Amino acid sequence: MLSYLAGVCSSSLSIIFIIFIIGALGFMLGGVNVKGISLGTAGVLIVALAYGVLIHYFPTFSIVDTQITLWGDSIKSKFALVSNIGTALFVTAVGLIAGPKFFRTFNRKSLAYLLLGVIIIVLGAVTAIICILCDENLSSEMAVGLLTGGLTSTPGFSAAKEVPGVDQDAISAGYGIAYLYGVLGVVLFVQLVPKLLKVDMAKERENFVAANSVTIPEPKGTLVQLDDFGFFPFFLAVALGCIIGAIKIPGVNFSLGNSGGTLVAGLIIGHFGRIGKVDCRISKQTLNFMRELGLVLFLIGAGVPGGVNFVSNVKVSYFIYGAIMTTVPMIVGYLIARFVFKLNLFNNLGSITGGMTSTPALGTLIATTGTDEVSSAYAATYPLALVSVVLAAKIIVMLF
Repeated sequence: MLSYLAGVCSSSLSIIFIIFIIGALGFMLGGVNVKGISLGTAGVLIVALAYGVLIHYFPTFSIVDTQITLWGDSIKSKFALVSNIGTALFVTAVGLIAGPKFFRTFNRKSLAYLLLGVIIIVLGAVTAIICILCDENLSSEMAVGLLTGGLTSTPGFSAAKEVPGVDQDAISAGYGIAYLYGVLGVVLFVQLVPKLLKVDMAKERENFVAANSVTIPEPKGTLVQLDDFGFFPFFLAVALGCIIGAIKIPGVNFSLGNSGGTLVAGLIIGHFGRIGKVDCRISKQTLNFMRELGLVLFLIGAGVPGGVNFVSNVKVSYFIYGAIMTTVPMIVGYLIARFVFKLNLFNNLGSITGGMTSTPALGTLIATTGTDEVSSAYAATYPLALVSVVLAAKIIVMLF
């Protein structure tokens, strides 16, 4: 029966169909609510991973577009493109949402976000090193793959693979093994913490919004709006972000990449809201749509190859190591943010999603808290965490 169904699929399906059916089924799964806890958009990741597992065992299901093997190099690059476009849309939208208030509220509290970005990654790196020292069969390449997968950090993953002489297959395998828990662990964490603390979310949200209230000045003079939906400033922010992300720091061969670059560009354009006489303000509805669409595309593009890598290389011990590398920095980071930096719950969880470089968890946190103001804490923590995970990945591979 399966072989017959696969034959039908091979003659009729296209990669476009695969992307959209994964999205549709993912939202169905994400909409299931159990005692107030749901996967939300992360349900898309589960379905994408399941499809990756399916084509591993039944390769015929991967035949699309006039008999091109889905897992061939040309189609593999298509899923990478889907993931990259999704990341650009999501992170740019986050930057544009946070931009108007980000720089205007930059104060001593912002130092806590910057420090948390470093602390969380250092905790993860130390955990990875301990795992290497405790298990002589765990290579540094596999450990770094698990670390970057557990932190869902594609830039860190790519940086580790750039080190000369490393086992790139081991890094890729570790990334795929740890990625699932890396996403779901943080997604569930930001939903469970408020419930375990029995937080009155409506009251907490009211206090949070009031504390983060800031006056955004209206641009002076008459501005020209080039389109009704704000596509011009959005596309410009993505393009500018790619340029920023491509700039390499001499000597260490480091760059922010598209994710870091588009976040910075979004923050800048969101802050100024104009370029000369051109209006660069974008409606909240458009930004919310772009953010959600980007998140879905990112999860599909990353989830399908993640499913293939997971099945091909999974070991129980590796999965446990990856889970530890996600859980330790997440929980310890939360405790430091709460008891040392005295951050309120929403800013605390926002900084955790940024420190863990977890794009899906931010989407879940926004839905859980009912306010996109938590994006500011994510945006403040994310850049330094991104730099830290890239450096940590390279250091571990080279020294251990």
